[in-house]
Amino acid sequence: MESLTRALALELAPVRVNAVCAGVVRTDLWQDLPEGERDALFESAVESLPVGRVGEPEDIAQAYLYLMRGGYSTGSVVVVDGGTVLV
Repeated sequence: MESLTRALALELAPVRVNAVCAGVVRTDLWQDLPEGERDALFESAVESLPVGRVGEPEDIAQAYLYLMRGGYSTGSVVVVDGGTVLV
């Protein structure tokens, strides 16, 4: 994703191209997973993440807003994963 974002930023300039890389987020994406398995997945994430919680849609929305408001960013990937890259 990072390479594609950077390549598109160069190819489409002056149009800005950025990306958000999200971790485990409590959304409808998980609705097809049986409730018990979904809860176990979230609990496992909570135990391993430095922030101690699963992401919420609002967390990801803030990253998108940051990139949309900042007119001087292009080719950037903002990681919003609760610290997954650290563990």
